Amino acid sequence: MIITELTFECFDNTTVSAVDRTINGLMDALRYNGQVLGREFPILMQEGQFQLRVVCPDEDALHPRFHSPQVKRALQQLADACLTQPKVRVLGRDLNSEQAAPSVSPTWQVLYTTFVHTCSPLRCGDTLLPIPLYRLPATFNGDHKAVIKWQTEWQACDELQMAGASDAEFAGLNELANPQTRLFQRGWDLRGRIEYLTGTPTYYYQYRVGGKDRESELERPCPKCGEPWRLKAPVHDIFLFKCDRCRLVSNLSWDFKLA
Repeated sequence: MIITELTFECFDNTTVSAVDRTINGLMDALRYNGQVLGREFPILMQEGQFQLRVVCPDEDALHPRFHSPQVKRALQQLADACLTQPKVRVLGRDLNSEQAAPSVSPTWQVLYTTFVHTCSPLRCGDTLLPIPLYRLPATFNGDHKAVIKWQTEWQACDELQMAGASDAEFAGLNELANPQTRLFQRGWDLRGRIEYLTGTPTYYYQYRVGGKDRESELERPCPKCGEPWRLKAPVHDIFLFKCDRCRLVSNLSWDFKLA
């Protein structure tokens, strides 16, 4: 990921509330298009300038050719707060985050995230590196807000079940693992939409934990079609199960170790 600095200058008198509202509106639009990552964007006010540093998936993330209609509209609204268009300065690579997948078509891709990841939830199936969403055609309504919203909810459920400190753990786990839940179904539908738009086979990750024993877990069938789906060897040391028909992948229950 790339750390980038944005600088906005005032060209006339304005108010802090107008600046705050307008810049945050722009950041929301960029976030929902996959051009910036994370949810918090501290703004530094200094001598008629407003600066913020953001994490972008790649160096070209803020190029105008990737802007959604929502981003273009938010940029136009900067003038209403007496702000210039942002000056963009690429500072360098963030050593604590993953690099983006190369801008070439993968043989397959997967919707996969965890509560500790801030990168794109769409991963290259060949490398498991994140694919920036802004490179894709808009999922719905001009941007990728539906995918980002799904990711936020998935991560919230993942954090609840990982904490394991309340009854909410089981509700969160059910949303991640049960194909009948609304979160699972929405994610699976989104992966279908992405496959349609990109022409690349796109899979959905089913989280798995628990189970009676290792032997029965190794033999569990695909939760959608009921057919065998175990692979000979795990892909990326995570996906031991893969159903090409249902476009699902899954792990051996985290309660048991891979051989």
